Amino acid sequence: MVEVTDSELAQAKLRWEAERAERPIPASVRFDHLSERIIVEFTNGASFMFPARSLQGLEDAKADQLAEVELLGETGLHWESLDADYTISGVMNGVFGTKAFMDARRRGGQSRSPAKTAASRANGAKGGRPKKSANRP
Repeated sequence: MVEVTDSELAQAKLRWEAERAERPIPASVRFDHLSERIIVEFTNGASFMFPARSLQGLEDAKADQLAEVELLGETGLHWESLDADYTISGVMNGVFGTKAFMDARRRGGQSRSPAKTAASRANGAKGGRPKKSANRP
């Protein structure tokens, strides 16, 4: 085992406190019912907000469940009743779920709703999508 002196420990603690003072620390988190967004406020006065239902596991949550959001230390968000945890840095970097969840969200317009299926069938009955003209500008 490595021996650490009291002096080295005190110096390491001072370095840690100096580094901590330079980065924003989450001070509070809340769910805004009107916009349905999660708002994280930091000690430096900055705020970060995102749509609550954009996170995997929160898509179908009720507003009162979303309002249960808590800070998990200085790095995370936690919803006890939904059994959901996210890192603040991950969400700030656009990570809202697993890769499969994120890929499905990105596809967006490729979903098959009953209205899209009916429109596609009606278009097919008329001969399908018109061909692109070679003379288009």
